[in-house]
Amino acid sequence: MGLFSRLSSAPAFSSFSMHTLILLWFFGLFLTSVVGKNSDRDRLTLLEFKAKISDDPLGFMSSWNDSIRFCQWRGVSCGRRHQRVTVLDLQSQKLVGFISPNVGNLSFLWKLNLQNNSFYNEIPPEIGRLHRLQVLLLNNNTITGTIPSNLSSCANLIVFHVAINNLVGKIPTKLGTLSKLRIFAIHINSLTGIIPPSFGNLSSLEGFSITYNNVGGSIPDSFGQLTKLKIFAVGSNRLSGTIPPLFFNITSITKIDVGVNQIQGYLPSDIGITLPNLETFTICSN
Repeated sequence: MGLFSRLSSAPAFSSFSMHTLILLWFFGLFLTSVVGKNSDRDRLTLLEFKAKISDDPLGFMSSWNDSIRFCQWRGVSCGRRHQRVTVLDLQSQKLVGFISPNVGNLSFLWKLNLQNNSFYNEIPPEIGRLHRLQVLLLNNNTITGTIPSNLSSCANLIVFHVAINNLVGKIPTKLGTLSKLRIFAIHINSLTGIIPPSFGNLSSLEGFSITYNNVGGSIPDSFGQLTKLKIFAVGSNRLSGTIPPLFFNITSITKIDVGVNQIQGYLPSDIGITLPNLETFTICSN
């Protein structure tokens, strides 16, 4: 007697239960189909990403073909349960090309590491669709254009590192809504504008580095609220005004660099007491 026959002949088994089993069976088939289609979209997205690479001198992406499953391709990591791409790590592979806008289709991605390569063109605004993204490392490339303001949609972002590129324009004010952000590094670019006061709302911020840009204005008073701040590096810009008094109450801070600006004013005499963890304080050429 088959499984369905035995179940249907059992006294306690109702027609409702039979219908429930059938629905669950079809639902399982549906889920399998959806997962398969979504993972295949990840595979196609990776192939589209590869197509934008014009030079791969180390042959790092040679495994990116249908001879093995895409989750086994070099630099690619997938979740065990859903088999979706969660990490794309291509750092330091001498890759030349531009970042495919289709990377925004990798909806399970939490880490994108392309640092120390020769990627050019702009940061695709489509990255703003990656709502699970926590780590974005694009530093030490030749990326141009501006920082997309819609990256503020990456609400889980913890590390934003785009230093040592050719970025221009202003620091987007909307990035001040990234409440989980700990590291913000944009040094050695050609950015202008001011330091957005909204960054004073980033209560988790530990590192803020914008050295060697063309940022003007003053240091926002709101930065005095950043009680977890450890590194504050704004040297070699066009900043003016004074260092906010509350800034000298951030006991966690270890490094301050405000050198080569037009900062003025006085330093508190008890700075060695109020900043007990301070190791480096650069104020030269002001």
